[in-house]
Amino acid sequence: MADECFRHPRLAAIYDPLDPDRSDLDAYVRMTEEFGARRMLDIGCGTGVFALLLADRGIEVVGVDPAGASIEVARSKPGSERVRWICGDATALPPLRVDLATMTANVAQAITDPQAWQQTLRGAHQALRPGGHLVFETRDPARRAWEEWKPETSYSVTEIPGVGAVESWVQLIEVRGQLVTFRCTYAFAADGQVLTSDSTLRFRERHEVEAELVAHGYVVEDVRDAPDRPGREFVFLARRPRGSQV
Repeated sequence: MADECFRHPRLAAIYDPLDPDRSDLDAYVRMTEEFGARRMLDIGCGTGVFALLLADRGIEVVGVDPAGASIEVARSKPGSERVRWICGDATALPPLRVDLATMTANVAQAITDPQAWQQTLRGAHQALRPGGHLVFETRDPARRAWEEWKPETSYSVTEIPGVGAVESWVQLIEVRGQLVTFRCTYAFAADGQVLTSDSTLRFRERHEVEAELVAHGYVVEDVRDAPDRPGREFVFLARRPRGSQV
């Protein structure tokens, strides 16, 4: 099930204004050019920022996300008719043959259940054409990013047209093995409503991810640095081999 910040209509509606800098997507756009991708699957598409960015470039895009409220925000945006939106996940996709499948930002880490993660890798593999690529990022656990998730350093006030001022901050709740849980709080000045959203991310080791990709029939072509977070993330480039039938 999607986190509250994605599935609550009021929170989904302010997701983009609260995170306007999506320069992290630039590297993914460059990879669509690198691979000559014309058909794309955006797993965990959220409010559709990346899917619409690709559609503007003439790429055929399928965006899938389990959060209905986020999909509705995506569908309300200009040009959304050029994207095929699916409310669901990569475990139950219609027949596809895409050149590139992506999981941007925290999508891969938000799939915390081991079985769901394996099913996602399998579903993406089936959606790819032979020779197609899966690209996603995960944070390097050794950098312990969660130690920076504190209210005093994350607090902000954002003025959103039609909404008013929204205070927001992040608080670390629990670290249990690979699982890190944090809480985002949103306070709406217009009516005083306060909403919270708890999220859990799984911080997988690089060797673990590579082994899982190989086990699901991928060839790991490269593990790159994330330009927006140098030295802090792994960007995995995996390929479905030509001739692969499963």
